[in-house]
Amino acid sequence: MKDYLPATKPSLMTQTPQENNNILAILAPGTFVLIWSTGFVFAKMALPYAETMTLLATRFLIAVGLLLLISFIWKAKWPKTLMQTVHIAMAGILLHALYLGGVFASIELGLQAGVAALIVGIQPLLVAFTAGIFLKEKITIRQWVGLFLGVSGVILVVWAKLENGLGTPLGVSIAVIALFGISIGTVYQKRFCGEMDLRTGAVIQYTAASIPTGILAYFTESMTINWTGEMIFAMFWLVVVLSVGAISLLYVLIRKGAASKVSSMFFLVPPTAALMAWVLYDETFRSTALIGMAMTVFGVALVNLRPIKRLGLRTRPS
Repeated sequence: MKDYLPATKPSLMTQTPQENNNILAILAPGTFVLIWSTGFVFAKMALPYAETMTLLATRFLIAVGLLLLISFIWKAKWPKTLMQTVHIAMAGILLHALYLGGVFASIELGLQAGVAALIVGIQPLLVAFTAGIFLKEKITIRQWVGLFLGVSGVILVVWAKLENGLGTPLGVSIAVIALFGISIGTVYQKRFCGEMDLRTGAVIQYTAASIPTGILAYFTESMTINWTGEMIFAMFWLVVVLSVGAISLLYVLIRKGAASKVSSMFFLVPPTAALMAWVLYDETFRSTALIGMAMTVFGVALVNLRPIKRLGLRTRPS
């Protein structure tokens, strides 16, 4: 009778820790990239109910409270010196205040969420070349080709959108500032914040980012938020799912050694965000813009992925 019993797969309860780690390594990086892509969409959802800097300062302060609680519960380590704290804070201003502030402001000025995601999505290109200049990392011919394709694709998409009256030059310019903010911030964090605990580091970074955004909100905005159901849901997603959940998932990935797979998949963020914006807000890409997006995604992939080995399927970030 035993020979006729159907084969069964082991359940999650019976799998070994190594098998569970393999599942995490396969599924979690894609999940992180998917969650990260939603930021552009939910920014567009929230902005009708609050001005940019007011929205961001509020988001940062709520995230600080939640991450403080998480840090104390898990007894996370804090920086040992004042200089470490200053470096983490500076990275936070670049990565959150300048980057997110630029993205949110560009969308508020009429730039489509998919286009904003595409512009800042070439961040791996700038990081690779900034690291080549300041960190003395080698830049290959393949990466030069990727840079050319990526930048050319963005120019093609932006040109097509502006020609059709979708967005403004000012919105595009602010998105480019956001691009430089996250690119410089990434290199800065890599250079000065390598030992940062992501939980306590996020507390410091969000606190630092809340200062310039809060000051700008106080002097340039009404600082009012219309707490509709849609706004509450958007804020919940931006804070809990992105500011806390995505950071926690990244922390797990780093602990499990799968963080490199996240960076190797980051070129999927712009098309994923564009697809979400198309479904939710009917943001469309015509043929010229689609060609430009494909060029950019391929260019970022060239920079971010190493060639597939002759007999294997492994890829690693450059």
